[in-house]
Amino acid sequence: QVQLMESGGGSVQSGGSLRLSCTASGDQISNYLMGWFRQAPGKKREAVAALCNGEVTKYARFVKGRFTISQDNANNTLYHDLCSLEPEDTAMYYCAAGPATFQEPYYLLDTWYNDWGQGTQVTVSS
Repeated sequence: QVQLMESGGGSVQSGGSLRLSCTASGDQISNYLMGWFRQAPGKKREAVAALCNGEVTKYARFVKGRFTISQDNANNTLYHDLCSLEPEDTAMYYCAAGPATFQEPYYLLDTWYNDWGQGTQVTVSS
């Protein structure tokens, strides 16, 4: 089991950027499939990006090259660089850890992930 804590959220204008961080404790994130998810008010939680073994990435279609997931194993931290933000990106963003796998169908499946952070709010104004 790994404990996760997100930070870096905030309020930006349309077109702005943010870097979200997810600091882990209790285990090394290099042992897990790591993912970012988000949930907007009144909407279902949706997957945004996933990273396996620090190398293989998968993004939701709506990302369209605007976001980048990465990790720093030395600091046991997962990052999510958000660029060209749009009001539709407004949501609570969560990081999550699941069993490591190279089977891509699981990467954006929230039920695959067992450990979740508390979330960090991203608000984008037009």
